[in-house]
Amino acid sequence: MSRENSGLPHQFGDGERDRRALLADLAARAETEAEEASRLRRSSLEALGSELERAARAIAQRLSAGACVYSFGDGESSIDATCAAALFSRSRGASLPARSLVADRAVITSAGDDADHELGFSRQLAACARAGDIAIGYSIGPEADNVVDAFEEAGKRGLLTVGFTGCAGGQMATRGVLDHCFAVPSRDLHRIQEAVMALSYDLWARVEQLPTPDGDRQALSQQQTAAEQGLLVTEEAR
Repeated sequence: MSRENSGLPHQFGDGERDRRALLADLAARAETEAEEASRLRRSSLEALGSELERAARAIAQRLSAGACVYSFGDGESSIDATCAAALFSRSRGASLPARSLVADRAVITSAGDDADHELGFSRQLAACARAGDIAIGYSIGPEADNVVDAFEEAGKRGLLTVGFTGCAGGQMATRGVLDHCFAVPSRDLHRIQEAVMALSYDLWARVEQLPTPDGDRQALSQQQTAAEQGLLVTEEAR
């Protein structure tokens, strides 16, 4: 069968020369996208550096007082939420209570069965969170109602609220539900997620670099253990 009659794209019918050209084109595109991603990460970190520092100090202060970190996010953002909980669970020289609200499949699926799925995160915060805790939420697309609703619930309960998103921030930026909002200036969802991961890690690293008040890490560890036990008691009561 001739190439003209095969129905195959032109670049797949000319043998080794076209294969090399195709591979070269794919490599060039990958390099261009990598450069774009790197530029966006750098520019986001530079533009949001001052706000990252303020958020880090606020988080460190609450951690030193015995706060629990709750993280959450939809879809791809659930990965960021899980990573954040893992980072903050071993932070500032102590084992700290940190929980990803997307980690418990039983809770997530029962929330979907028993009530509107959009209430899943906010209901978990209502059941477990206390004033002084920390809520860190992620939404690659800025219109995730369940994430915004969770922030509203967190704000009512006196939690510190920290949000990561893209585009212009959407509801997360305009509804007044965040103490600290980090909006990546892009509409490319892949690039936003890469930049959000960099910002989130940078926030944790800044918290790590801040000194523990009075240098008393043993007392901090005891506070966090007590807070974690309180969390478990709350969950058992449910």
